[in-house]
Amino acid sequence: MRVLVTGGAGFIGSSIVRTLASGGHEPVVLDALLPSAHGPAGPGRSVDDPLPSGVRTIVGDVRDRDTVAGALAGVDAVCHQAAMVGLGKDFADAPEYVGCNDLGTAVLLAGMAAAGVRDLVLAGSMVVYGEGRYDCPRHGAVRPGPRAVADLDAGQFEPRCPACGAELVPGLVTEDAAGDPRNVYAATKLAQEHLAAAWTRATGGRAVALRYHNVYGPGMPRDTPYAGVASFFRSALARGEAPRVFEDGGQRRDFVHVRDVASANAVALAALREREPGTFDAYNTGSGTPHTIGEMARALAAAHGGPAPVVTGEYRLGDVRHVTADSRRLRDELGWKPETDFGEGMREFATALLRARADR
Repeated sequence: MRVLVTGGAGFIGSSIVRTLASGGHEPVVLDALLPSAHGPAGPGRSVDDPLPSGVRTIVGDVRDRDTVAGALAGVDAVCHQAAMVGLGKDFADAPEYVGCNDLGTAVLLAGMAAAGVRDLVLAGSMVVYGEGRYDCPRHGAVRPGPRAVADLDAGQFEPRCPACGAELVPGLVTEDAAGDPRNVYAATKLAQEHLAAAWTRATGGRAVALRYHNVYGPGMPRDTPYAGVASFFRSALARGEAPRVFEDGGQRRDFVHVRDVASANAVALAALREREPGTFDAYNTGSGTPHTIGEMARALAAAHGGPAPVVTGEYRLGDVRHVTADSRRLRDELGWKPETDFGEGMREFATALLRARADR
């Protein structure tokens, strides 16, 4: 099967390309090679596992109709990974997020409709949920609103029950939970899903969105505000500095290895062939074992042999406190399971090469 992988030279995309190639497929890469994702060295030059030789790579923007049309020629399916990721610097980034993520997705889907390509795996994100699931001892499952600046300034990081103010117990959110994006990036990721669902209904296409948790592993971009927290910590350790942990370090996340995310994409692509036309499904894609940000920082620092993390009490508006999702549906329906456990993955990541500093 010939598969177009948008963003295929990036951190997650390149891992998908390697997985598809090793499985006998023919990946084709479309990537704009933005410095914020690749650094000045370009793709595959600062990581220890570059793209396989012979993979066709098209340098271009997914927002360009002609480039997309050319990349889709002879393609059987698409893995859409191209996106501007992370929380960013401030709201001034909003137009670029919307352009890269939503306009780019719309152009790609229009091109797929014209080319008759009907199978899509979309890189989704758990950020579409906003805060995760919470239970109040008195009111059961509740959805707290955005955290107040005054509370955050006072070091009160845990959300409270919106009805009675009681302490809440975080749990696992399932795919049927309503979307509640809390920042621009999250809003664009939810919009991508809506666009994909509309495309399936209009064209008879078949699409799966894999809602990634916190993906980490070799080849993450370093020293950029658009990378994930694992990259922030790993970059600090590479400089001989202590990782700086925001809030009190108690934020719960699910850290999933990039190779496991790549295998989930391969499994989803195969499953699409059995789906009815006009269908869209979303699957949480995580390790199934939540850890706190503080735990991750300590594990990474210990494996690296660097200084212990420093808990700063700082915060970022738009961050959520806890979000960990139940990934059983992906395992039960598609037979996928992650292979890299937390300890093993952190030991590998502690010494793995990162992409060069982004020139942004």
